[in-house]
Amino acid sequence: MASTSLLKASPVLDKSEWVKGQSVLFRQPSSAAVVLRNRAVSLTVRAASSYADELVKTAKTIASPGRGILAMDESNATCGKRLDSIGLENTEANRQAYRTLLVSAPGLGQYISGAILFEETLYQSTTEGKKIVDILVEQNIVPGIKVDKGLVPLVGSNNESWCQGLDGLSSRTAAYYQQGARFAKWRTVVSIPNGPSALAVKEAAWGLARYAAISQDSGLVPIVEPEIMLDGEHDIDRTYDVAEKVWAEVFFYLAQNNVMFEGILLKPSMVTPGAESKDRASPEQVAAYTLKLLRNRVPPAVPGIMFLSGGQSELEATLNLNAMNQAPNPWHVSFSYARALQNTCLKTWGGRPENVNAAQTTLLTRAKANSLAQLGKYSGEGESEEAKKGMFVKGYTY
Repeated sequence: MASTSLLKASPVLDKSEWVKGQSVLFRQPSSAAVVLRNRAVSLTVRAASSYADELVKTAKTIASPGRGILAMDESNATCGKRLDSIGLENTEANRQAYRTLLVSAPGLGQYISGAILFEETLYQSTTEGKKIVDILVEQNIVPGIKVDKGLVPLVGSNNESWCQGLDGLSSRTAAYYQQGARFAKWRTVVSIPNGPSALAVKEAAWGLARYAAISQDSGLVPIVEPEIMLDGEHDIDRTYDVAEKVWAEVFFYLAQNNVMFEGILLKPSMVTPGAESKDRASPEQVAAYTLKLLRNRVPPAVPGIMFLSGGQSELEATLNLNAMNQAPNPWHVSFSYARALQNTCLKTWGGRPENVNAAQTTLLTRAKANSLAQLGKYSGEGESEEAKKGMFVKGYTY
């Protein structure tokens, strides 16, 4: 499968040329010559890897109408915090019981097209002894895998972080593919209160690009997740300005690393005011800012935009997604939610076997609500008070 997003190794566009010329670059359906600074620059169209056709098929399957991603890739430590909130000890047996509840919800695949797993879960079986990967496939849900190794301090920055995990990634992604995973996720973050510094933005973008190239080479569709943290008192315009710069940097380095845009999924933050801002934005305002940013920065070749919830309430995340789907978009605009799908489900379960059916019903209710939002048909009627509670955690890590 050919990609229009791949730049020839020589000559290489510098970043100023990329930003000036990106609207031209994104329109090219085949090999083309683009005139920049009064000189022609050739673009070569070539496949990113021997998995090119499979990558495109996987991405399109995940980005299918009325469906989105269930993010259940919390590390064991973070899963422990979730279990602790309902009075359960953080043991493998309890993690297994909760994950079994999620993946075995009857009919989940009607609303969920992909599930991001933690490494333990990818190799784990259900409480009934069946492989979790097999359960997902039976539900017509594509198994995915979190491959980053978490955030660590970025030396030389303004108390910012960078995401580690590139060492050994090629061998790990190859093993994950053999285990049944077909897409991957790498989360890096940018903090507005801490700058963001040019160093932190470049490090985030470069890491995402290297990860994406390595994942595609192993047959995994990379979810590219440049999260703009909700922390801060800034207004929605400040979020937009920062996100615009971050996304430009991300796509510049994706192209430099010969990443095939048709075989990726973008998992960005919605454009909202900081969580501690006095100003609140309506779903319509969030949609207007976010869609403007998508149009200005994301090539139509990218098949799916799978938004993260980032600490919004379950209801808020669904309303904002619905507002973005009131008119056709060049991409599949959908969701990749963790807490915004699981919060009420977890509390309903409470660690009690007798509550499993009720908890699964709650999960399906949230999944269906977001399915309707992806189709632009969500009304917001009949939502519980629990669904309206915000879930922002300052400096959130997982």
